[in-house]
Amino acid sequence: MQHQFHPTVLREYDIRGVIGETLGAEDARAIGRAFGTLLQEAGGKRVAVGYDGRVSSPMLEHALVEGLTTSGCDVVRIGLGPTPMLYYAEASDEQVDGGIQITGSHNPPNYNGFKMVFLGRPFFGADIQKLGKLAADGAFASGTGEVTSRDILGEYVERLLQGLAGIEPGQLEGLRVGWDAGNGAAGPALEALAAKLPGEHHLLFTEVDGHFPNHHPDPTVEANLTDLRVLVAAKNLDFGVAFDGDGDRIGAIDGEGRVIWGDQLLMIYAEDALKNRPGATVIADVKASRALFDRVSELGGEPLMWKTGHSLIKSKMKETAAPLAGEMSGHVFFAYDYYGFDDALYAGIRLLAATARLGKSVTELRSAMPAMLNTPEMRFQVDETRKFAAMEEIAGRLSTNPGPEVESVNTTDGVRVNTADGWWLLRASNTQDVLVARAESDSEAGLERLLAQIDAQLAASGLERGESVAH
Repeated sequence: MQHQFHPTVLREYDIRGVIGETLGAEDARAIGRAFGTLLQEAGGKRVAVGYDGRVSSPMLEHALVEGLTTSGCDVVRIGLGPTPMLYYAEASDEQVDGGIQITGSHNPPNYNGFKMVFLGRPFFGADIQKLGKLAADGAFASGTGEVTSRDILGEYVERLLQGLAGIEPGQLEGLRVGWDAGNGAAGPALEALAAKLPGEHHLLFTEVDGHFPNHHPDPTVEANLTDLRVLVAAKNLDFGVAFDGDGDRIGAIDGEGRVIWGDQLLMIYAEDALKNRPGATVIADVKASRALFDRVSELGGEPLMWKTGHSLIKSKMKETAAPLAGEMSGHVFFAYDYYGFDDALYAGIRLLAATARLGKSVTELRSAMPAMLNTPEMRFQVDETRKFAAMEEIAGRLSTNPGPEVESVNTTDGVRVNTADGWWLLRASNTQDVLVARAESDSEAGLERLLAQIDAQLAASGLERGESVAH
């Protein structure tokens, strides 16, 4: 039976849509059948399935499991939990060959989607297009798979606690930390984890609620950290940690309420990691601050700038055997003493561990970072048919006629241009019809000059930096 997906749902890194408009039970069933067919062709059979706290998730999970079993795959249902718990179920069980998490991540409540792992690697890009084609052709395998359930939460929490291995509990007894689960899927795991942690822990919004009544669960938007800031200030805590809707991205603030952005967190993790792994590669995406790459070099590490996108970063980590990687968006990946997937709960534990091992508070570590002036991520609408072509034009101009102010151009993902004032970035989003821009300098005047260069390049391609759009 053939199945056509809505053209907007098969994305670069995952499958995502609006419930009742572009995504529904029939799509979930087709995804199960197509993924199950591809997995069996590659010699696999067992799939772990989990889901987040959205209202539509149980319905999609039911249809997905039906599709997987109809293709002949066996399913291990792990139930409601964060995406990294599904990754853990897949990575820690040798008999599981693939994994699918139903999640809308940090999107509005009416969205939902699927993140997938295939034989231990991310399933994205060409894989997703292949899945779509297989469904359109109706070339599904048939069979009758078995369904079992596994309660994995307790085991997962115990594994998270191993991130504190080798640290005397006494070193952490005095720590006082705030945590905000944002009514997302990480809430129950956070409650179980906090109960076992040394120190004092204050939790916000751990009740899973797909309507997100308190604030939207995206810790990279500063407004969403307001409740955590109030908690840290009111109780005079050492720092605060926040999670996105499915628990794979971390946000943090220090004891003074300052945001510690994704690249700044990576500076802390890198200092801790490179103590035992001198010369190791540390990967960050093209949106990260120059201060991070400089700091990794200073610490004796090998900084590597790579494309934005959690699937792309995970693949590059495997290729380079990097022990640590991260993105501005708060995805952090530990491949030493852990599995290399993005797990915000584990990243929270590793922040506790880093402060203990480095002998400095999170506030001290944040204060030691250079003050950089940077723009937030600016996203502006560009027609889907135009966005990549415009980027090619801009890259072409910068390679043939860069102008006297340009020191170097990196084209790993869009263009990242270094000048005496700092750097600016322009890239096409893989998931939306937008271009993304960012700039960083150590002076206001420098930042203005960088923005003027972005605007000049856009104008030369008949575009302008309009209103920033949400994502």
